[in-house]
Amino acid sequence: MTNIQEKIQEELKEAREVCDVNGKDSPECAAAWDAVEELQAEASHQKDNEPHKTSLEQYCDDNPDAAECRLYED
Repeated sequence: MTNIQEKIQEELKEAREVCDVNGKDSPECAAAWDAVEELQAEASHQKDNEPHKTSLEQYCDDNPDAAECRLYED
């Protein structure tokens, strides 16, 4: 699990706890869920910014010893 995914899980747990203690309609509960939503949006933006790999690049990541993935230097 990535670092941001771990943080999202932590914030989800905290938001549930805050809402249980303060009530679902409390400002604290709303703020806790806002924090979760912001982290989820950031995770989505990070995923969008990742360079997309070609099928060959993905294959070579999964099979680095394959003949098709050998790198030769001049």
